[in-house]
Amino acid sequence: MIMQAIFWSVEEVAQRAKGFYESGIRQQVEQENNLGKMIVIDAETGEYGIDQTGVESALKLKQKNPQARLFTMRIGFDVAVSFGGASERTVQ
Repeated sequence: MIMQAIFWSVEEVAQRAKGFYESGIRQQVEQENNLGKMIVIDAETGEYGIDQTGVESALKLKQKNPQARLFTMRIGFDVAVSFGGASERTVQ
């Protein structure tokens, strides 16, 4: 069986993953015990995983679908990482 690849730009992957996040995932995961953890979202399916660094979740999602297009976010913050500055929380 030949699988046909779907090519998405980085922006398309981000847009789709953020769409999944805003349309339902956010309400499920933005709880005090998850704030600051990394969420990895499969931009095709909306499946996601949460852990401290995102590495374990990415590996699990890639095991399910090696061709998965993954996007990582820090729960409750506007950026995943910050170099030399402070990241601002999006939830209080």
